[in-house]
Amino acid sequence: QVRLVESGGGLVQAGGSLRLSCAASGRTFSSYAMGWFRQAPGKEREFVAAISWSAGSTYYADSVKGRFTVSRDNAKNMGYLQMNRLKPEDTAVYFCAVLSIGSYSQANSYHYWGQGTQVTVSS
Repeated sequence: QVRLVESGGGLVQAGGSLRLSCAASGRTFSSYAMGWFRQAPGKEREFVAAISWSAGSTYYADSVKGRFTVSRDNAKNMGYLQMNRLKPEDTAVYFCAVLSIGSYSQANSYHYWGQGTQVTVSS
């Protein structure tokens, strides 16, 4: 069992930055790859970024590549998503999740999820 709690969301103007955090507890967090997804009202949950268990590999959706950076600190059981040059279309609830098996970009590959944190970008 892994429990995940996101924080760091909020309201920001377009062009601004936010840093989301994901605090993990329970089973060994460092054994798992982790991902970030987001869901806007009326839309399906979509992949944002993922990072391997060792932080040796990272993956990004095309829509955020070059603006967002995913990282983790296994010693602290923490994951992070640094979001720069935010756009109104980045507005969504952001979730962190721990990978079970399968593709990094598919939500059904992830077994444990946080409750989400709201990010709102005003124009």
